[in-house]
Amino acid sequence: MLIIAYVVIFLLVFMIGICIGSFLNVVIYRVPRGLNIAKGRSFCPKCNNIIKARDLVPLASFCLLRGHCRFCGDSISSRYPLVEFMGGLMAILSVWVFWFTPSALLVFGVTCILILITFIDIDTQEIPYTLNIILMVFGVLAIFVFPQLGWLSHVVGIFCIAVPMIIINLIVADSFGGGDIFLCVACGLFLGWQNMLVATFIGIVLGGIYGVYLLAKKKKEKKEHFAFGPFLAFGITIAMFWGRSIIEAYLGIFSF
Repeated sequence: MLIIAYVVIFLLVFMIGICIGSFLNVVIYRVPRGLNIAKGRSFCPKCNNIIKARDLVPLASFCLLRGHCRFCGDSISSRYPLVEFMGGLMAILSVWVFWFTPSALLVFGVTCILILITFIDIDTQEIPYTLNIILMVFGVLAIFVFPQLGWLSHVVGIFCIAVPMIIINLIVADSFGGGDIFLCVACGLFLGWQNMLVATFIGIVLGGIYGVYLLAKKKKEKKEHFAFGPFLAFGITIAMFWGRSIIEAYLGIFSF
């Protein structure tokens, strides 16, 4: 019976998560276009027909429509179900790690903002400052929700990555975007300096691998830029859930 109860609980959590993921899709589409996220019904970006309620069921509608618009038959981007699934996955992961606590709610909120940053940055190579401001607010709350880190760790986290990024920008112009730097300020406050180092290391490694791939495929020139925000967001997500475990495992390598 206990197992069944857990299955039901996490199924409900997943359903809530994919519904929130559906809203994230609206934000990802509308914010870069300057559209109001609170007004106006969802519409097909190809034929502009209003999408009926029965076609807005997260994940299920995409499958039932076989990935095509009911009106014009044009293909629906697989990004929509992906973001919905990510919302559900992050909801489950937040509850799994932090259970039903303020920590879980705060972490889930951060993951939602990071999903927005990831896909908006991919589309525009810009990170809206509004999203980073929201992360700053979450960072302030984290000082009280995660007191075990110590307030000093949160404060140092603001500077530990952002300052080196600014210095690198002074040496090599436009090495990092202002949105990326602000993201590190906000998430450094949230994570604390130790976890922020873990997050940045993961982001740099993955971003470096992707950059090498683009150069190998000759899709980018050496001086061209690509969206770094998604790699930072991934590293930050990993550090939120497993940063302490990663640090302990790393230090354990050098313990005798």
